[in-house]
Amino acid sequence: MILLNGKELARKIQGEVAKEVELLKQASITPGLAVILIGNDSASMVYVKKKAEACKEVGIYSVVHEMPENIKEEAILNTIKLMNENSNINGILVQLPLPKHINQTKILETIDPKKDVDGFHPFNMGRLVLGLNGFVPCTPLGVMKMFEEYKIELQGKDVCVIGASNIVGKPMAALLLNENATVDICHIYTKNLKEHTKRADIVIVGVGKAGLITEDMIKEGAIVVDIGINRLDNGKLVGDVDFEKVSKKCSYITPVPGGVGPMTIAMLMSNTIKATKL
Repeated sequence: MILLNGKELARKIQGEVAKEVELLKQASITPGLAVILIGNDSASMVYVKKKAEACKEVGIYSVVHEMPENIKEEAILNTIKLMNENSNINGILVQLPLPKHINQTKILETIDPKKDVDGFHPFNMGRLVLGLNGFVPCTPLGVMKMFEEYKIELQGKDVCVIGASNIVGKPMAALLLNENATVDICHIYTKNLKEHTKRADIVIVGVGKAGLITEDMIKEGAIVVDIGINRLDNGKLVGDVDFEKVSKKCSYITPVPGGVGPMTIAMLMSNTIKATKL
């Protein structure tokens, strides 16, 4: 069993980003990232803090617009429009989830597609599905980078993606299809999950349910990518996979923490450089 070490790979990618930032600065260009954080969701606050730290580390200018939970939608839209027009800001992301009174689709569609470093705008999603160049959501992009780094061939492989969100599951499936994998997408309404996972060469799971994937659901030698992150009652962070038992059966597996999580932030840095060059 080989660990897919996202922490190590993320460090390598961020080192490459830092070099690119240095070259841009020599040309009097400083990449800029704007983050909009609404409300006081603890997980969102942690993510935003990590993103700001990563920006500082690689030399990207970052600004966080913190807004109260009860803010009016119009105020958020106006802030996004200002960021769209600000030439010092190359990337814009709105930290999800949003409060219930805010129309998420309207918010994401207001971001300039050329500054959409999260890759959530329908324009970029459409280009992804068609296999065209654009911005790809950071988490699935990070998973693809791991496959590339560890020279894991995807063409012709049977891949089971568990979770069909717009942020992870759907773009993950599109990326895999673009690499000629055979993709099976499962979700909360899937009747017999084990039937799907048992025949897969690669299982990718990200639903936020601790211990969802057990050893009897994985075939011998399968590759397992765990995108889920859950905090147990004892404070321990775990994924959606029973790591201890499943790891004995598979050929490659991501740990939690230290697997896909660091890659998400590394790809955000990479997307911000891409946006700056555009």
